[in-house]
Amino acid sequence: MSAFVIAEIDVQRPDVYEDYKAAAPPSIAQYGGRYIVRGGPAVTLEGDWVPKRIVVLEFPSLEQARAWWASAEYADAKAMRQSCASTRMVVVDGIR
Repeated sequence: MSAFVIAEIDVQRPDVYEDYKAAAPPSIAQYGGRYIVRGGPAVTLEGDWVPKRIVVLEFPSLEQARAWWASAEYADAKAMRQSCASTRMVVVDGIR
């Protein structure tokens, strides 16, 4: 079953984040992941949530998503993102 990584990202250093955007995709693909949402405008329908940037990744399973996030292949890109942006990230199972 698919699992989805959902991230809300507030970029403080856009120049470094551009490098991250180039560095992350190979590791995501290596673990069977793909982008579903990668930025773009977010429109608030209810509540007061106004995210600056939303990213949604789909992986074949929760285990694959967690393995990607903890992987050596993603480590350098993750450190780059953590140095230039504030992130809130979750992973959830899809519908069974």
